[in-house]
Amino acid sequence: MNNGQFGAALLLTLFAGLATGAGSLIALLSKKTTPRFLSVSLGFSAGVMIFVSLVELFNDARAELSALWGDRMGYLAATGGFFAGMGLIALIDHFVPTEINPHEARSEEAAAYEATGALACAVPSREERCGDGACDVAGDGIGRGRHGASGRGRHRGRRGRPQTSSSALLRTGVLTAIVIALHNFPEGIATFFASMKDLSLGGTIAFAIAIHNIPEGISVSVPVYYATGSRKKAFWLSFASGLSEPVGALLGFLVLQPFLGGPAFGFILAAVAGIMIYISLDELLPSAREFGESHLAMAGLAGGIAVMALSLAFGA
Repeated sequence: MNNGQFGAALLLTLFAGLATGAGSLIALLSKKTTPRFLSVSLGFSAGVMIFVSLVELFNDARAELSALWGDRMGYLAATGGFFAGMGLIALIDHFVPTEINPHEARSEEAAAYEATGALACAVPSREERCGDGACDVAGDGIGRGRHGASGRGRHRGRRGRPQTSSSALLRTGVLTAIVIALHNFPEGIATFFASMKDLSLGGTIAFAIAIHNIPEGISVSVPVYYATGSRKKAFWLSFASGLSEPVGALLGFLVLQPFLGGPAFGFILAAVAGIMIYISLDELLPSAREFGESHLAMAGLAGGIAVMALSLAFGA
């Protein structure tokens, strides 16, 4: 094993995981986020991951296994590995309650609230003062979302979105962090083993997963901030949920290292392809459509595929 490549693969996995912290900072510090940009970015990420999975990873897995068992058995083994990867992450989704799963479909309004951090008038913060049904939020960053830079909006109270207690919000944020940590385990394994095969390929996957992790960081930090009033707590919980990605990579390596000889590595590559296809179709594209218009998501998807196709054509 090349120690330099091992270290680089682990660093790429760490980079992808820490993007949840970047998402938290965007929500906590920025005055305005753009859901349309998120939509295009998530679509782009999906395009990159779909193309890489089907054109590179699956074909590499098939070639590895075919060299050992012949074309027919190699193809069947690679296909089995592909669906095993999809099954692994689907199993994780199955055991996560729908109401706390950040990857489940939400209403358009809820997606907009998450994307912009505009929770202030639905969930009053400690500095919020309401009078005659109007809310004045004395914060910045979060809370300025769709109500404008002043942070003013209408307190919808009984007739609109129901108010949520601080304890319920904190529970939502913590549970979301746990769910994201669980999802990050297979994502970490995918990034790490792709990087062990080819660092440039691993870098591409790490970049795509990092884009995917940014809105996940937002979904953790926003409810925690409004429950506690502490930006530090919101950031660190989001940051910690991303650390499960390199932890998953290390655990996956320790468990699978004895089996990396022979057909196992080809099977792992096929499973990684399956994991990434599932993430793209079940998480990235639905989220991209929620944050913007469907055409924006498709434009991002086409752009991601085109960039990867050109990079292969010109040997990048």
